[in-house]
Formats: sequence, structure tokens, C-alpha cells
Amino acid sequence: MNENQTPHRHITVLLQEAVAGLNVRPDGVYVDGTFGRGGHSRRILAQLGEAGRLVVFDKDPAAIATAEALAATDARVSVVHNGFATLQAALSERGIHHIDGALFDLGISSPQIDEAARGFSFRFDAPLDMRMDTTRGISAAQWLAVAAEQDLHEVIKNYGEERFSRPIARAIVAAREIEPIATTGQLARLVAQVVRTRERGQDPATRTFQAIRIYINRELEEVAAVLPQAVAMLHPGGRLAVIAFHSLEDRIVKQFMNQHSKPAPLPRWAAVKEVDRELPPLRLVGKAQKPGNDEVSANPRARSAVLRVAERTAGLFAHE
Repeated sequence: MNENQTPHRHITVLLQEAVAGLNVRPDGVYVDGTFGRGGHSRRILAQLGEAGRLVVFDKDPAAIATAEALAATDARVSVVHNGFATLQAALSERGIHHIDGALFDLGISSPQIDEAARGFSFRFDAPLDMRMDTTRGISAAQWLAVAAEQDLHEVIKNYGEERFSRPIARAIVAAREIEPIATTGQLARLVAQVVRTRERGQDPATRTFQAIRIYINRELEEVAAVLPQAVAMLHPGGRLAVIAFHSLEDRIVKQFMNQHSKPAPLPRWAAVKEVDRELPPLRLVGKAQKPGNDEVSANPRARSAVLRVAERTAGLFAHE
């Protein structure tokens, strides 16, 4: 979405491709692990029959309100106000032990970025919150007030891939001795004083804000936690579809799918024919997909999206 579009309007990325990747069965049980404003969910529901079921997850209270309004009019929908890392436990509580497909649209949504009070964006001077779920956990401001300089450096370097992470961390520690870093504007100005060079068109604070957001919401840990849970719950023939917007997220997804779509490595001395090797638990479905030029033109925030799809086989999965 560009700056001239209606604020808070969420444009679902790779809508057709992601749902097509699920290969929805009318009577199947599906999971939308990141409901957002329901774009993918509504497309899935349009392909489900009366016996189908859809369980949606989200941390964001605003997204949950939208999801509950949908569930109030559609008995096939169940809503979980929690992160998708709780997948197995939440589904088990609802009597669901196997699913036919799971879709995860990772990262942050346009309404979260564009709502100043959420504190995700340096474009507004607002309270420095950054929590996807504002009902639990500590805010970015609370973390910046107590984090050790080394921890700040490691988070900004590892999650933001920021080469100026150490001087930024040092500046944060020095600044908070004078006054709390309580707003997005304070943090953005502080980083701009340290980061003198940046890629053309990118704000100096981009990588730092990204890193803190990822850390506060445990985004990478949750992705790594949910993938084996989803595969363990998939029926053979069920599909796992993941849209990533950041290279760190996509790396986790790519490595997981690649690892589990190949037979387990054998010792060099093992004399086993290729046809006799154990079937891996996943089969890759097509190549990674990216938005086309038309979609990127209509929604510039889609430009970094990558969709990967894998299908569950009858092969043994170690996490089952």
C-alpha cells in the first residue's frame, strides 16, 4: 500500500496463489495462522463446503474482533486469540488432531503499520509499543529501558542486519540515562544521528525498528516452532503454505521445507538403493512464488513477499 491509499486498508498479498497452493478440499479442516483482516480466510471459506472447518489465529486484538464477527455469521470458523506457535495445543483443545492445510502469512499487516498508536512505524511520533498483541508482554519502550547494551547490539545486528548496531546500542544506553525512550520519534531521531549512510529511499531507522519488532514479538522463534507442529498435524496430501516478507523468516521456511523433503542422509558405508530409502515427510510443490508486477504496482509492500508450498506425504515425521 502506498502513502496515498486509504489508511488501515489491508491488501492481502498473494491471495489467489496462496489459497490455490492449499488445494482446498470442501470437507477439509484448515488453519489460517495469521488472520489479519481475513483475506485468505474468506477465500478458503469460499471453497469449503458445509462440512469444512477453518480455525484462525491472530495475536492482534483488532484482527480478532474482525475474526469473531466473521465467526458469528459462519459456524465453520473457530477463532484463537494467540500466536500460531500454540497451534497443536489450541487445535487439540478444540478436538482437532489432524488438518488438511495450514497457511501462514508472516510479518506485520498494513493496519498495524499505519495505526500510529501501535508504535510500529517511524513515520509517526507515537508511543513506542510494537506489540502485535497489546494485551500481553512488554512493549518496545519497556525493553529498551532495561536491555543490556550487548543485548541491544545483538538484537539490532541479528534481526535487523544492521551494520551500525553497536553504535546504535551505545547511543540508546546513553540516551536513556537522560530520559526514557518512550516514543517512535525519539528512537528514530536517535538512530538517524548514528546511521549516517543508508540505502537510497530507506529511512535510517528502518532496520532498527524491524529488529526490535521481530524481537518483541518473537517472530522468528514462533515460525521455527510452528512449522514442525503443522507438518505433524497434516494428513497425507495436506498442504503447508507460507508467505514470508523478510529474508530471515524465509530462510527458516526454506531450510525446513528443503530438509524435510529429502530422504534422511545415510552413512557413507550404507548400501541402500535409492528406491528403498525412507520417504521424506514433505514434497515441495512448485517453486517459490513472488508477486507479479501488477500486484507490486498496486501494493508496493508486497514486493518482498515469497510464497513456499509443501505437501505432506505418508513418510514418517520425527516430531509426530
